[in-house]
Amino acid sequence: MRLRWLPWKFILRQAARAHGFLDPLRIFSQLTKFAQPSEVAAPVELIRAGLVFHARGLLNTKAIQNNLDWIWPFWVRRQFDPRDRAFVPRAFSITHVNLTNRNWTAVGVPDVPVFPLVDPRGLVTPFFDGWSLDPWIVSQADGMLVPSQLHDLEQTLQYDAGRLAVCTRCGTKEFQLESVVEAEIRHSRPYCSVRYGIRAEGLRGAWFALAVRPYNPEGVSFVHHISASPEGGAWTVNHIPCMQLEPAMKRHVCSTYKQGDVFLRLLERKERLETECHVGMASGAALYELPPQGSLDVQVRVDLSADPQTKIPVSTIRANRSWKEALEGVCALTVPDHRMRFLYEAAVRFMILHTPLDVYPGPFTYKRFWFRDAVLILHALLCVGAHERVERAVNRFPRRQSVAGYFHSQEGEWDSNGQVLWFMRRFCEVTGRPCPTEWFKALKKGAAWILRKRLPADSEELHAGLLPAGFSAEHFGNNDYYYWDDYWAVAGLRSAAAVCEEEGNEREAMRFRKEADRFMESVERSLERSKTIRRHEGIPASPYRRMDSGAVGSMVASYPLQLLPAEEPRILSTIEYLLEHCFVSDAFFQDMIHSGMNVYLSLHCAQVLLRAGDPRFYPIVMRVVELASPTGQWPEAIHPQTLGGCMGDGQHMWAAAEWVMMMRNLFVREEDRKLVLLQGIPESWWRAGQPMEIGPVHTRFGSLRLKVQPGSEGFQASWEASWHSPPEAMEICCMDGKKLSLPGLNQGSVSVA
Repeated sequence: MRLRWLPWKFILRQAARAHGFLDPLRIFSQLTKFAQPSEVAAPVELIRAGLVFHARGLLNTKAIQNNLDWIWPFWVRRQFDPRDRAFVPRAFSITHVNLTNRNWTAVGVPDVPVFPLVDPRGLVTPFFDGWSLDPWIVSQADGMLVPSQLHDLEQTLQYDAGRLAVCTRCGTKEFQLESVVEAEIRHSRPYCSVRYGIRAEGLRGAWFALAVRPYNPEGVSFVHHISASPEGGAWTVNHIPCMQLEPAMKRHVCSTYKQGDVFLRLLERKERLETECHVGMASGAALYELPPQGSLDVQVRVDLSADPQTKIPVSTIRANRSWKEALEGVCALTVPDHRMRFLYEAAVRFMILHTPLDVYPGPFTYKRFWFRDAVLILHALLCVGAHERVERAVNRFPRRQSVAGYFHSQEGEWDSNGQVLWFMRRFCEVTGRPCPTEWFKALKKGAAWILRKRLPADSEELHAGLLPAGFSAEHFGNNDYYYWDDYWAVAGLRSAAAVCEEEGNEREAMRFRKEADRFMESVERSLERSKTIRRHEGIPASPYRRMDSGAVGSMVASYPLQLLPAEEPRILSTIEYLLEHCFVSDAFFQDMIHSGMNVYLSLHCAQVLLRAGDPRFYPIVMRVVELASPTGQWPEAIHPQTLGGCMGDGQHMWAAAEWVMMMRNLFVREEDRKLVLLQGIPESWWRAGQPMEIGPVHTRFGSLRLKVQPGSEGFQASWEASWHSPPEAMEICCMDGKKLSLPGLNQGSVSVA
């Protein structure tokens, strides 16, 4: 029974004051005054995630700084080293979290939702948010090799039609170490397979140690129990028998928190097969004696179905596709810049990996569903031809829609309905298929929800007729009336109107179209009324904000929605403001929340510039190339000094999606009822004289394969198309800035001098 009559607020205040604490209710009340009044102060999902994140940070505070003689992950070594530029003073920080090198790469197989992680120094975390495996070489006479303590090593992504693997290599004059990490299906079970290759040169008394570590790239992850089988071929962690080793280990040592890191006990003669640690900081090592000359190969297989946090239905594993099958028919890219091509191919593969059924923006910190990220990731997959995968994901959208019509992933974020409606229409437009019945029902409910959610338009408030104040896309700042939400809503209503018209529902089509126009009028009126606040011709984040980095959200009106013309003066004024005030070394720096260089928002700005025909888009693209990790990944936000991740997931799929769209739009871009070809091809590619090719590119008109052969005095472009609704024109952009307009033929070739 709830005791509603108890004066909880009074009791809480009195208890806090009695113990010398500030009044928590007063503090919370003051915090809310920094934001616009809203239904939801912050999405409960984000509060929950933040609490979990900082709970680990508290554990890190207790575990790390008092035990710096342990072997810790790469980010800890740098962030706790006062001589390193990644150093962060701990002082009054209650939690110690990874703020400087949030980088990792997932491996996996299509359609199976498990993503073992590899950090920049080869630390492998097989289970979600679990313990890790770390390889070392130790010798009493010749020192040691510990990858996490190295300043540099080589890490690459290896892929072909049948695999996706991360290879890490490091070494000294005396010994070399290589690891290859990938996932595989064996006997209807997913495994993380790690192959270690060790090479020794004239060493005696040297050992290879494979250690179980009670942490991962975020920090402490409890290990209470470790045991090795008597024959040495199997390993049990936290009472879960999950690892097989080939060959069997020669010796096994282990340690508890009170005894110190197992690293300090590696060469002890006393062997222990099992240990239990009530603190949760047990560590263990499988030891292999190295031959004086020659090599040693060790393979570890971790049964991923044993992960206590991820339950994988056997039917899902049996239905999974091979990489070759998953990539069949996907758009291929050939360009002179091999790094750009690599980044494109890696991005496509990782988007496929992160869309097993639902869509995940990342393999670790963001292994959860947001409509916002899902729509933009799926849009990139749609444009490169992964239509079946996209359709399967969108089929799951209606089950996340409330009875009232709200597409709910995070409470208090009002952009989701507009995004889903826009994308459902976009899918039908690109594929040339009619809207599925279930989608159509959900689409109409979603559009009606937008109409009900809008605020009254007949008041004198600056936000009259807009969506309510909310948390929006998180990285814009405090709760506010964000134009980002409104532009998506307008696009969603127009998309709903178009689908209704195609389905023969003229009445609803007219209603949604008229309401979309009224909504846009409210946005325009709000912008006009709020001029005195921002004192700038650009479009701010909200009517109550001066120009700041949050204004990047308003660029959505140009890209990808094209609600405003390419050369709309307010869009161009906004992009000029952002370039002048919010870019660091040719990358957009988001002051709000992220406090780092953001790849996907940088590419949004580049797309706006490309659409306007402004060549300044290309330095941004090249900076994004430079910011990619050796394995072709981008964290959500990047530290401007360490160039490591400082916010969010260390492998962010929204960034991957925007890279794919950037490469696609360099060659083929849609603008109203025409296609714009070759607008973004840089001069260096023309000068290289090498053939370029992309296709099939999927557009609202159908699919297109485009080939370009530069020559000494021009180029030849040829194409083959499969139109379901031919474009009114194909505009080919020439090297000298001129444009050649051609009809939308199914195939053709043109020579341009």
